[in-house]
Amino acid sequence: MNTNYTTIIIGGGAAGFFTAINLAEQNPNERIAILERGKEVLQKVKISGGGRCNVTHAQFIPRELSKNYPRGERELLGPFHTFMTGDTIAWFEERGVELKIEDDGRMFPTTDSSQTIIDCFISLARKHNIDILTSHNVTAIQNSNNNWEITTKQQSFSAKNLVVAAGSSPKIWNIMKDLGHTIVDAVPSLFTFNVVNKKITQLAGIAVNTQLKIPALKLKSEGPTLITHWGFSGPGILKMSAWGARELNDAQYKFELVINWTGYYSEQECFEELLEQKNSSKKLIYNEWLFDLPKRLWRYLVEKSQLDSTSWSQASNKQLQQLAQLLTTSSYTINGKSTFKEEFVTAGGVDLKEINFKTFGSRIHNNLYMAGEILNIDAITGGFNFQNAWTGGYLIAQSIAKNG
Repeated sequence: MNTNYTTIIIGGGAAGFFTAINLAEQNPNERIAILERGKEVLQKVKISGGGRCNVTHAQFIPRELSKNYPRGERELLGPFHTFMTGDTIAWFEERGVELKIEDDGRMFPTTDSSQTIIDCFISLARKHNIDILTSHNVTAIQNSNNNWEITTKQQSFSAKNLVVAAGSSPKIWNIMKDLGHTIVDAVPSLFTFNVVNKKITQLAGIAVNTQLKIPALKLKSEGPTLITHWGFSGPGILKMSAWGARELNDAQYKFELVINWTGYYSEQECFEELLEQKNSSKKLIYNEWLFDLPKRLWRYLVEKSQLDSTSWSQASNKQLQQLAQLLTTSSYTINGKSTFKEEFVTAGGVDLKEINFKTFGSRIHNNLYMAGEILNIDAITGGFNFQNAWTGGYLIAQSIAKNG
């Protein structure tokens, strides 16, 4: 087997395949190999979006799209002007994969199956004679006379260009460190919160639009919060976990979470609404729920306020003030986190200052490129991490093809 290539890509995931296919299409003379440490490629694509593959997000303005990246917001703005959501949709459609937009903006293949994306990538890789080498665990990378020497447990390879798209791999990060790159220590991102008070978890399955705060860490978020069997999840929580990844890690995932269950009412506005209800109803507070809250959550909060057997007309102003406080500033002790579904995402990786974002090339070595989660870039949930992979892969392919 010939082990000399023009370009070797480490990592058989989304970024690796997208780079390889675009490079082969732009320069058919390239000899390209993908080295994957596992027995199968595209495993994260397979499980993403509950097995449907959340390909991208329907956000078509570069600046707005970049705001979904707690790490990488500034750096991705330029690249998104070259290749972003609209380009991704067109790219897949031109290759026979149609995407659809869901109500929350997430985009999936119309087949609702990640296998559609996998089949597309595998068939294009075969069409362009890209070598896909599985069970090739990279153990060393060296640069010799402007040529890259890559050693795996099986054999050695050489290539003019090296693309590292190995995801959040501590082993590869250590190799990148040996090559002179700075690695920002990885911490978890996109996770759910474990709550100490198990009474709230009896309401598992309820989702409410909320405002969220962690006062001690000066973190804020907003969006739907889902009550689960272990605590809190949903877009609002996941957004907070992404933007506060480092602070939450430093706090060892122990903190007080304050939830405004009404969404956007202040405590005073909430109190005024309750007063209005007091003046117009004689029913039990327990049986008349406000602020579009689900009945079970309303009753839980009313019971907590010890107003479950009190009618609106009987309630004192002080009691209603306490209920308003509970509705807008409920505090929950959080102790620990859980991974969101199977999509483990980390904040950390190669320092972004060492990457030229016009090409996703290394500022330290020529002909060394990086894409995807190997870099210190991560996003909130909703297809944004994949969009980073597509954009990086496309720009790398463009740069290598241009350099011949």
